[in-house]
Amino acid sequence: MRALAVIGVALVTSLLSFDVAWSQRPSQPALSGGLESPIGRVISVSGTVTVERTALTVSQAAAVTGAGIQLKDGDLVYRGDKIQTAAGSKASLAFADGTAFNISSNAQMELNEFVYDPDSKSNSSLYSLAKGAFTFVAGKVAKTGSMKVDTPAATMGIRGTTPHVVIAEDGTVKFSTLVEEQK
Repeated sequence: MRALAVIGVALVTSLLSFDVAWSQRPSQPALSGGLESPIGRVISVSGTVTVERTALTVSQAAAVTGAGIQLKDGDLVYRGDKIQTAAGSKASLAFADGTAFNISSNAQMELNEFVYDPDSKSNSSLYSLAKGAFTFVAGKVAKTGSMKVDTPAATMGIRGTTPHVVIAEDGTVKFSTLVEEQK
């Protein structure tokens, strides 16, 4: 339980730093030609975290490892990105609606869909979690539309909570909800 509380505090810290981080100049250039707008930003990276961009082609002078671009603090993320963490690595991501994810080592995640307009009630997001451990705080999309998290076992509809999801190599999924302690 203590470990889950520490994860929850780290997520809240990431979420609180989102507004400041989102407004800072990105370390990745914005895409030209209006192909895609960024949907989020990398808040922190420890170790090797890569992204495979399948929905668009981005030209940048970043470290490329295998089929992916190595991510660093401040990099932007886009719809369609596939994010992977290596052994002993982790990452924190924040999205435009305030959703924040902590991603463990040896994890894979795809950012399938993200539609967010602060004035709309038809927002939607879909994140596919393939393996690893993820803790996240649901943002405004969960309250003003449809936030879904796909796993090998099921697709969850999120309405506003702080889940912890662990997906084992064999595809089994463990789901728990972090509970705030009453003061």
